[in-house]
Amino acid sequence: MGTQCAVSHPHSNSVRFQKVLYLICAFQNISCGIHYLASVFMGVTPDHICRPPGNLQNGEIWELSRCSRSKRENTSSLDYEYTGSKKEFPCVDGYIYDQNKWKSTAVTQWNLVCDRKWLAMLIQPLFMFGVLLGSVTFGYFSDRLGRRVVLWATSSGMFLFGIAAAFAADYYTFMATRFFLAMVASGYLVVGFVYVMEFIGMKYRTWASVHMHTFFAVGTLLVALTGYLVRTWWLYQIILSTVTVPFILCCWVLPETPFWLLSEGRYEEAQKIVDIIAKWNRTSSCKLSELLSLNLQGPVGNSPTEVQKHNLSYLFYNWSIATRTLTVWLIWFTGSLGFYSFSLNSINLGGNEYLNLFLLGVVEIPAYTFVCIAMDKVGRRTVLVFALFCSALACGVTMVIPQKHYVLGVATAMVGKFAIGAAFGLIYLYTAELYPTIVRSLAVGSGSMVCRLASILAPFSVDLRSIWIFIPQVFVGTMAFLSGLLTLKLPETLGKQLASTWEETAKLESENERNSSKLLPTTNNIGLEKTEAITPRDSDLGE
Repeated sequence: MGTQCAVSHPHSNSVRFQKVLYLICAFQNISCGIHYLASVFMGVTPDHICRPPGNLQNGEIWELSRCSRSKRENTSSLDYEYTGSKKEFPCVDGYIYDQNKWKSTAVTQWNLVCDRKWLAMLIQPLFMFGVLLGSVTFGYFSDRLGRRVVLWATSSGMFLFGIAAAFAADYYTFMATRFFLAMVASGYLVVGFVYVMEFIGMKYRTWASVHMHTFFAVGTLLVALTGYLVRTWWLYQIILSTVTVPFILCCWVLPETPFWLLSEGRYEEAQKIVDIIAKWNRTSSCKLSELLSLNLQGPVGNSPTEVQKHNLSYLFYNWSIATRTLTVWLIWFTGSLGFYSFSLNSINLGGNEYLNLFLLGVVEIPAYTFVCIAMDKVGRRTVLVFALFCSALACGVTMVIPQKHYVLGVATAMVGKFAIGAAFGLIYLYTAELYPTIVRSLAVGSGSMVCRLASILAPFSVDLRSIWIFIPQVFVGTMAFLSGLLTLKLPETLGKQLASTWEETAKLESENERNSSKLLPTTNNIGLEKTEAITPRDSDLGE
């Protein structure tokens, strides 16, 4: 009966409800991708020189540089090379910016250069800190208030804070609105992922979850296209913020998930939604009361299993597990650091900055399709190791390509972004399969937190290219190579039974070493699959 339920196992030919719902929610991921990378052009620093004094007097000769201006004491010398005495002054009258590429940016709006340059360097890191807080905050609210209300609130917030950032009167207001924009965008990504997974059956769950990233990549393409067409930062910000409007107009039709309603004891409301889904899909509905009774008294056991809460220390159960956890965290860190470093550094590759970012966004789409196909053919670990080593190799090759051959540099960066995107898309699933049920959500959630920390550090890594232009490639390449080596020590999970406890994990891995053939489904596995149809708790920290 569990496999026939219209909610979790849409194996019939008609799954119209799930398709429509998935497209609506995935579309909003485009807006998240937009805001995550909007600062690539909005926060760019054009060439500039110090503005001369507004009250110039006859005979005064001023030398202008990027961050200061000097007045010559000897006004009779008009030579370009002047060796006489001169007095230096700060740029109190502002700066003159090169407007050939950008008419205005957030940097030119508030003169975030020279001694205020550090304020510009905080634009993206503070946004990513908001992403970190938002994922935790709205994940909590979605469990307390429901998925639907949080989806509506975060989407409305993305529009309002996006528009507010464009009309910010000063730098600090701009940063505050961007911070809240980051929180709601991150909140939508987390809750939207959980919402979709609670409607999609296990047959399609892997493809559906991985391709949520594809819509995020489309947001990158729109950033590049809008940046090319609109060179004024506040107008650019307004246009990008309007992408969320279609979802706001449609999200009121989205129902609450039956899983959340069941967890709150609202059985009648859950049954009504199941009936609506069945009607949309032109299939027979199922009685949740009967399904719940089957799962509570069926092959899983004679009584409901209460999931015990565990803290972070359980990810360091013993030396072997501690090594595994640190390796997994390193992979999460590397994936995020590489993903954002490649994207943010696109304007420094040479050639057309907008085309560079567009190409680095396009290449993500086949990367996620590659992951979906390859991980079931050659295994999760093999694909992950291949992706990490490829990204490390791409970083190394980039460093030896002469800057005048920027086309080769962009092509190599595309290979690196493809590889790191594949690794980033796979690590969610691989982490969940590496850990037993008792700590699975904790493992994915902790990895996601490490991922957020890397996204905060990535902008600083790109800014360090002012010291040496290849610092971002050195950081990402080294981390990717080290992560690839350590991944070789992790077990393969393709076709392997998921464990519930650490003891089962050790036993299964021991059996897997003796027999690498694919395990056949067992009665217990089938029972667990039916239970997951009602209690998909492991998806709660999937993003």
